[in-house]
Amino acid sequence: MQFLDLKAQYKSIKKEIDSAIKRVVDSGIFIGGPEVENFEKEIAQFCGTKYAIGVNSGTDALLLTLRALGIGKGDEVVTTPFTFIATAEVITAVGAKPIFVDIDPKTFNINPQKLLNKLDQLNKLKKLSNLKAVIPVHLFGQMAEMGEIMKIAKEYKLYVIEDAAQAIGAKIQLKTQNKKQTTKKWQRAGSIGDVGCFSFFPSKNLGAYGDGGMIVTNNKNLVDKIQLLRNHGSSPKEKYKNLILGTNSRLDAIQAAILRVKLKYLEKWSKKRAEKAVYYTAHLSKLNKIRPPYIAQGFNHIFHQYTIRVSKQVRDKLTKYLKEQGIPTMIYYPLPLHLQPAFKFLGYKNGDFPGTEKAVREVLSLPIYPEIEKKDQDFIIAKIKEFYEKET
Repeated sequence: MQFLDLKAQYKSIKKEIDSAIKRVVDSGIFIGGPEVENFEKEIAQFCGTKYAIGVNSGTDALLLTLRALGIGKGDEVVTTPFTFIATAEVITAVGAKPIFVDIDPKTFNINPQKLLNKLDQLNKLKKLSNLKAVIPVHLFGQMAEMGEIMKIAKEYKLYVIEDAAQAIGAKIQLKTQNKKQTTKKWQRAGSIGDVGCFSFFPSKNLGAYGDGGMIVTNNKNLVDKIQLLRNHGSSPKEKYKNLILGTNSRLDAIQAAILRVKLKYLEKWSKKRAEKAVYYTAHLSKLNKIRPPYIAQGFNHIFHQYTIRVSKQVRDKLTKYLKEQGIPTMIYYPLPLHLQPAFKFLGYKNGDFPGTEKAVREVLSLPIYPEIEKKDQDFIIAKIKEFYEKET
């Protein structure tokens, strides 16, 4: 059994993928060109934004966004300590400082009330002048509370950069108000903040056959700046004339062609993931020692991961037992960012973010992907039940 079977996905769309790769090879256009341009348009349409800019990774999507927004040395950016290191790594890479805020223990996403409390505290201490942005992370495929986060960001005049690396296609129902009435509208991950950033790392729900990333926004000025930054600051009109100092962060045409094929199936795959998650939950929720994933009302979870919570005392034993039965599991993430050696210079200590620290001791992700068979899920469920029967 595999934690994620990418070969099964490839087999299901092999002819289309092979044809897309051949199309690029036959064209001889491997950097930029129609495949990338068309994919950008398709992603923008899918997300519900005006623009999309392909880059070479999800990390660069965040990094170039920060640079394009003018965030740099001496600035500060708020984010969560419960995420992959790239989210905070890029903040330090531009010379800014990460400010961490604890999570909601149910969703694992940044807690809006704690965010507001932190900003109020900084305001009272007159330490808000360097704070420029907040990066909410849509962890495991469920969006953060974007309605509340946007209100808070607006009050404190902060940019909002959605780290949607794990949540392409996820949705949230937000209230929209005009003079006559208040209505609710579904909006996709990446389309609510000033900018949305995606990763196409192979294991993502929409994964390339290598690295890849995308930035979506409605801001044309940002688009123009990021397009310069991703291509060495090169003028689009005059070859070898560099208008600003940029970098090399371009999405390959072959990856774009592959992703264009996969994008057509993403909704179908997301629905299948949700069905697999419902099946797990129906059975595992009967075990009172396991807490299945929480789905907030008005949210559409796309289950990049199916992450349960079990007590710290038994998680390692359960992981070991499942491994002995041939069942792979993953812990995302065993060490929170504020306790990472790389961020020691920030001065955080154990106990600073109790919600996050408790989560990293209890989370365990089970295999989930569109092609996982019912018999494999039944086997996983049976072995988990078997483990707890032996424990009692």
